[in-house]
Amino acid sequence: MNTADLIALDRKHVWHPCMQEKDFEDQPPIPIERGEGVYLIGTDGQRYIDGVSSWWVNLFGHNNPRLNKALREQSEKISHHIFTTFTHEPGVELATRLAELTPGDLSRVFFADNGSSAIEAALKMSFQYWQQVGKPRKTRFVSITEAYHGETVGCLSVSGCDLYKEIYKPMLMDGFQVQGPDCFRCPYKQHRDSCNAECFENMEQTVAEHHDQIAGVIIEPLIQGAAGMRVYPPVYLEKLRALCDAFGIHYIADEIAVGFGRTGTLFANEHAGVAPDLMCLSKGITGGTMPLSVVITTDTIYDAFYDDYATLKAFLHSHSYSGNTLACAVAVETLNIFRDEKILEQLPAKMALIEDYRERFEALAHVGEMRRCGMVAAVELVEDKTTNAPYPWQQRKGLEVYKHALKQGALLRPLGNVVYFMPPLTIQKAELARLLDIALEGVIQTTT
Repeated sequence: MNTADLIALDRKHVWHPCMQEKDFEDQPPIPIERGEGVYLIGTDGQRYIDGVSSWWVNLFGHNNPRLNKALREQSEKISHHIFTTFTHEPGVELATRLAELTPGDLSRVFFADNGSSAIEAALKMSFQYWQQVGKPRKTRFVSITEAYHGETVGCLSVSGCDLYKEIYKPMLMDGFQVQGPDCFRCPYKQHRDSCNAECFENMEQTVAEHHDQIAGVIIEPLIQGAAGMRVYPPVYLEKLRALCDAFGIHYIADEIAVGFGRTGTLFANEHAGVAPDLMCLSKGITGGTMPLSVVITTDTIYDAFYDDYATLKAFLHSHSYSGNTLACAVAVETLNIFRDEKILEQLPAKMALIEDYRERFEALAHVGEMRRCGMVAAVELVEDKTTNAPYPWQQRKGLEVYKHALKQGALLRPLGNVVYFMPPLTIQKAELARLLDIALEGVIQTTT
């Protein structure tokens, strides 16, 4: 199919995710034919550095030969089978490896097939646990402002980004939402590198007052992704773990975006030296190759569901593709690549390169700050640098940077006024420098 016909049929039949389709009137969808390392390659031969890891999923580059091999070899055995009363080696090996690698006492792995599904399962696990241990009033969840935990109804209920949530509020669950950390516009006049998470007082107050109703607190550790890659310090997580312990509440970690090396360690909670009661993982778990997600929890929670069938305590939650063999096989190989190719050991030099650009970005008249956590960085554009007042969202300044980057051969999908970087972990320093240069040029062009 030629490019023109492909675009024409797309516009006739396809409804794309998370965008206003009318935007295609000005800029049609870009047909991609293949991938090669950090590059997406269009049907016209144009190459784009995938600076956002194709929605934060790709870890080791597109068309990775080791992941392809694992997928091919498993497909020649069996692609999928029912997982409820059966099992298979890739799933068992993946669960075992995750139990060994994740922090604390996380040991039981429940399989789902996407991030939102993992969050839904974790919320239900937490809720049902308290029902079955004699605390039926603990039915509500605490989240923080600007949180993002997915698009399904339960996920939206514990999210805080009104852009995604506002219209659906009449159908959402009722919970508690507290003011979260905003280190860029900190009301306490502190800095994320030296503060003691004074903003945590908001969480303390809510939990102390309502702990008898609270099943769990859910949070994106260290980085609030959809909020504009808001970065906050590990001490916040330390305090959260202690608070949940003190009041008998589950700490639910949404590491869907930040797990698997994004923050410089395999899991973000490692920075704080704490472990959650339930951890949700997806995105990078298969290196960006197959849909898969998991909820990892403790034996304590698992044991509350383990009983004779007649007690009706089982966790009756399922997905048709739970424990998909192809996805599990690729996820095992993803862990092998981390180990064999020493991926984490290669990151400090790349993180240092990103850090080298901070002064150049922050010298610009309309950049409020450049923030970074591991291999994730974000540049926040502001209309007034003296007050950090944002550009009106209707001006879509980030979109202009995106358009500039496309012309220069890079994909930098913005979050409002925030231009962010989350490239594959295997990006070479020269490619990373090129990506940062393109963004710098785009910001200058857009704001001057």
